[in-house]
Amino acid sequence: VQLQASGGGLVQTGGSLRLSCAISGLNLDYAVIGWFRQAPEKVREGVSCISSSGGIWYFPNSVKGRFTISRDKAKNTVYLQMNSLLPEDTAVYYCAARSSEVCYRGAAAYDYWGQGTQVTVSS
Repeated sequence: VQLQASGGGLVQTGGSLRLSCAISGLNLDYAVIGWFRQAPEKVREGVSCISSSGGIWYFPNSVKGRFTISRDKAKNTVYLQMNSLLPEDTAVYYCAARSSEVCYRGAAAYDYWGQGTQVTVSS
C-alpha cells in the first residue's frame, strides 16, 4: 500500500489549496482515508476523514465550513479542498489509510501513511 500526498504550497491568508492523496494497493470501497496535519512542536491532529461508504467527518471545529474532503474512486484518489486558509492552518499535511469501514480521529488507528506535503499560509 502506498499513499502519495501532493498539492501543498505557500499561500496568503484567505487563499485556497487542494491537496491530493493518490492511493495504490488499497480499494477505497474497503478503506478509510484520513487527512492529518502537524505543525512544528505540536502533535499530529486529525483534520478530516472519509469512510469506505463515503461518510465524512471534520474534526477540528476550525476547519468546518472551510475544508472539504472528497474522493474519486476511479482514480483512487482522495482530495482535501482548503479554502479561506489561515496562518494557523500552516502545517505538514499527511494522508493516511486503514482497512476499515469506520473513521477514526486518532493517528494511531491508521496503518499506512503518505510522506506529507507542506502547507504554509502567510499573514
